[in-house]
Amino acid sequence: MTRVLISVVFAIVLTVSSSGARAQAVYTHAVQEGDTLASIAQRYYGDPTREAVLREANRMKGSGVDSLLPGSWIFIPMVTFYRVGEDETWKSLAARFFGRETRAATLIEANNGNRRVNPDVGAELLVPYPLRHVVSPGETLAKIAKMYMPDSPLSLKRIRRFNAGARIERGRVVLVPLFDLRLAGDGRAEASEAFARASGGGAAKAVQDEVERSLPPLIQQVKKAEFAEAVSLGNRLLGAPSLTSTQLVTIHKELAVAYVALDRTDLAEASFRAALALQPNLELDTVRTSPRVLEAFNRAKQLEKL
Repeated sequence: MTRVLISVVFAIVLTVSSSGARAQAVYTHAVQEGDTLASIAQRYYGDPTREAVLREANRMKGSGVDSLLPGSWIFIPMVTFYRVGEDETWKSLAARFFGRETRAATLIEANNGNRRVNPDVGAELLVPYPLRHVVSPGETLAKIAKMYMPDSPLSLKRIRRFNAGARIERGRVVLVPLFDLRLAGDGRAEASEAFARASGGGAAKAVQDEVERSLPPLIQQVKKAEFAEAVSLGNRLLGAPSLTSTQLVTIHKELAVAYVALDRTDLAEASFRAALALQPNLELDTVRTSPRVLEAFNRAKQLEKL
């Protein structure tokens, strides 16, 4: 448990298709002595004011300084890119990445597209990062937009359109579509190298066979309560290209259990959501599964319906 987790790639994919699409992902940063949210934001985004994004993405209260203990870790969200496959439309892609066809306008705007013309097969699209913000007392969409987006009427329009029909009240979740959350700081090279490994080529069959041999050890680590080791192995496996949907579901399920044990329910929910996106009828054994894991799973199911 005390072992420091090094920076790894943690995928929160909604799907991985045969078209060669890359996963929507975040990068996990191992906190070093002297790190602050502002310094980490500067390192990865080239902008210390992006600490607000890191704070909300990692569910930190206040300044978040007290949570940045050397050897702990936080994840670094960012926009991702997707290569369009056969028969995909703006609406189908919006449903895939954002849960609703009505959010297609966000993808179209981010890619200077035309709502009357579907994206070309093979075109690489920028997928804005949907930051999950929990509404505090007195907050409005205008205030929330100002926290994370450029100070412009366009920002308010984007966030209002993305959350059409949602009630803005305490405890509710508002999704903030961030178009410009790209790696640009000193940490770009390190993170980019990791993502290159995650989306690289190679013989798919050989990779899948290697991952298949690694799944039993992963499952055993979780059973033996070796949760830090399971997180490390699971994320390494997610970094492999050409995984099958069954392999992805298995890895995400095991990671979710490990994250719950490590008190990272936010990451556990993200893992379960990734598994549910690949296998919507997924269910857990309610007798053998711990109540905390079931709680995270059920919350993930509810979020998938948003």
